[in-house]
Amino acid sequence: MIKTIILIGGPMKGTRFRPLSLELPKPLFPVAGYPIIYHHIEACSKVPHMKEVILIGFYQPNDALNKFISNVQQEFKIQVRYLQEYTALGTAGGLYHFRDQILAGNPDSFFVMNSDVCGDFPLKEMLSFTVQKGGGSHCTVLGTEATRQQSLNYGCIVENKQSHEILHYVEKPETYISTTINCGVYLFSPDIFSTLEKIFKKNQEDNYNYKAGNGWFTGCDPNTQMKETIRLEQDIFVPMAGSGKLYVYQTDRFWSQIKTSGAAIYANRHYLALYQNWHKERLAKNGELKPQIIGDVYIHPTADVHPTAVLGPNVSVGKHATIGEGARVRESIVLEGAVLQDHCCVLYSVIGWNVTIGQWTRVEGTPNDPNPNKPFAKVDVKDTFSPEGKLNPSITVIGSNVQVPSEVILLNAMVLPDKSLGGSCKNQIIL
Repeated sequence: MIKTIILIGGPMKGTRFRPLSLELPKPLFPVAGYPIIYHHIEACSKVPHMKEVILIGFYQPNDALNKFISNVQQEFKIQVRYLQEYTALGTAGGLYHFRDQILAGNPDSFFVMNSDVCGDFPLKEMLSFTVQKGGGSHCTVLGTEATRQQSLNYGCIVENKQSHEILHYVEKPETYISTTINCGVYLFSPDIFSTLEKIFKKNQEDNYNYKAGNGWFTGCDPNTQMKETIRLEQDIFVPMAGSGKLYVYQTDRFWSQIKTSGAAIYANRHYLALYQNWHKERLAKNGELKPQIIGDVYIHPTADVHPTAVLGPNVSVGKHATIGEGARVRESIVLEGAVLQDHCCVLYSVIGWNVTIGQWTRVEGTPNDPNPNKPFAKVDVKDTFSPEGKLNPSITVIGSNVQVPSEVILLNAMVLPDKSLGGSCKNQIIL
């Protein structure tokens, strides 16, 4: 039996994803027509003997999360549960805190996946790789290649090229270590909990001076991290490296982080491309009395798109959205209930829930694609502002319930929810 744990974080995370994460937990944000973690669960459902998916985070239970869990359970015929942390416990603290639920049923192994990554997840291949390594306590880390400069922003792995054992691991090093980076997807044996227990007890001892015999804890330093917090990368992988128990499985398939809305546009493009292989029925087709489709486009069945509109490549249109006569949409995500009026043009943008874009209005952003001239380049996570204090060009993001008037231009703009714009804007954040 195999399980999967998806670490979904909480409302304190995803700040670079705002304003989109103000309305909906970031893991539920739709990419290529489906929530980000839907793609994780779909990949898990294809793994033989997968019995349960556990979501761990510190979001308050809400209708959107409950409805999502109910829907994916019915679709994939797999048990999905949400376990809420009482506070942020780190990337491994939640695993230890909920160890009894994870170990229930005696799983042979379990995957752990960060929710803010996307990709063509090679879970079955990781499982086969780990089985070939034989018995004992093992952890397999999914790795991929990055450029030398970009590797500094990730966990870096030094491996034995023959055995693929991880010899050295450094999280976000200050100098170059390796171009093999951690993808945030892992396969553990249950023995990992003995390691987590040791780390947990050590953290307690480090943060408290324990007086044996009377049970008193004294001398807590308020400036140190919480004693319950365990970091998977720094606290587990660093000491495990070179022990013969930590391995890397490298993939050359599509993979990316989703830290920003610009990365969501990039992920949208690649998930739509994957539909060509696995879900052609999800992609819109050209035909009589249908809009013109260029490349890969997803249109929800409830959306209303005028036959003279032109969509694509790489566009997703959500539930009950309306796209008017002569509208042009490219490299964008149009969310539920949005209205794009006649002859508007939307390029490299995310149009939020229930937004209205006026007639003949142009909404355009600047793509943040990896450098095609650099092999293995990933999406850069740029700062919102340049060192000079200017807004860095990026995709245009329009928060929910915004009214954009007719015949204006929005370029490289970020608009917070519930605004009514009075005119054009360029390189601005509209508060």
